[in-house]
Amino acid sequence: MGFLIKLKGKKLEEIKPYLEIAVDNIIEGKIIAFPTDSVYGMGGDPQNLNLIDRIYNIKFRDRSKGLLLLVSDIEEANKVAEFNGLARSLAKKFWPGLLTLILKRKEPNIIPQEVTAYKDTIGLRIPKNEIILNILKILKSRGFFGGIIGTSANYSGEPPSISGDEIAKKFLSPIDLIIDGGRSKSKLPTTIIDCTTKKPEFVRIGNLKEEDLQDILMIENKGS
Repeated sequence: MGFLIKLKGKKLEEIKPYLEIAVDNIIEGKIIAFPTDSVYGMGGDPQNLNLIDRIYNIKFRDRSKGLLLLVSDIEEANKVAEFNGLARSLAKKFWPGLLTLILKRKEPNIIPQEVTAYKDTIGLRIPKNEIILNILKILKSRGFFGGIIGTSANYSGEPPSISGDEIAKKFLSPIDLIIDGGRSKSKLPTTIIDCTTKKPEFVRIGNLKEEDLQDILMIENKGS
């Protein structure tokens, strides 16, 4: 069974040593599970082909479906994706936060095509949750790409996990490190919007609803 670290109720200063341990695990090519702004996620180094393969196998995920990335800041996002006007506006308003953007992949790219299922698009989000966001920042501060695979911690087609204990019971041994920050406040995943199409397309409606984005979408439509 993977190692479980419980961090609920602890201040950021208290948990930093554990976040460093999480970063060590990522660098070593291990799979970690972690709290996000919505449900729990699992992931690791997006440049590690063995890890990418393990995540697809653990989740029983269709290889034609890409994996999303969590990044520490807009600088890291710009390394792997191309932002159009709409994407920049949405990122400015909703990042860090509950919105995942599907963007055009930059080429050449440091992220292997296996992550994006050989598509020319890539899904990105800057999380607000201080546990995973600080893990990403530490990763970047150590000289690595400040981003990890951030897919939901569940078997494909099943409801997402909402606590570290639930992940431990569900996955048993495949996940190397589980960071438990307490139960998720919401059982809904993040909203995903595709910014690469002529008209923005909602791929998934989560915590953010269409009406929450209407102001920006209307402005962009008027300008196009």
